[in-house]
Parts: sequence; C-alpha cells; structure tokens
Amino acid sequence: MQDLGSTQYFKVEAEPETGVKVVLSAVFEALKEKGYNPVNQIVGYIMSGDPTYITSYKNARSLIMKIERDELVEELFREYIKNNKWI
Repeated sequence: MQDLGSTQYFKVEAEPETGVKVVLSAVFEALKEKGYNPVNQIVGYIMSGDPTYITSYKNARSLIMKIERDELVEELFREYIKNNKWI
C-alpha cells in the first residue's frame, strides 16, 4: 500500500541551456558554409519570423528557433554597443 502521507516527486533533467551567443555563432557558421550571406539571412529571419531564412544544415534552423527573436536582437545590440564602446 502507498504511503499517502508523503509527497512524491518527479525530476526531469532539463536540457542544457544553449546561450544566444553560441546559437548565433553556430547559425552564422552554418550559413557561411552553405554559401549564404549570414547577415542577410539572420536579419530576414529576425524581421519576418520565417525560419526558412535559416538553413537546416548542422541543425541551425532548430537551434535558432529555440531562441526568441527579441533575445537575438537584444544580444546583437548588446554586442554592437560593447564593440563601439558606448558604455
């Protein structure tokens, strides 16, 4: 008979977090390897939300779709600001 006085718990191992920088880098390289202009393709994806702007080569499309588009813009802008020493 089960002990109904105790709480059971179930633990699911979370997928390892994939950082935005890591995803952008992997997607950039995959697009470049396939002969696409990575900047144009990533901008097309961010602006439209259409994942077909990103190649499925090396799982790039699946990777980028795990990141919200606003997070991509935020990371790109953060790096732009940092590289231009605005802060």
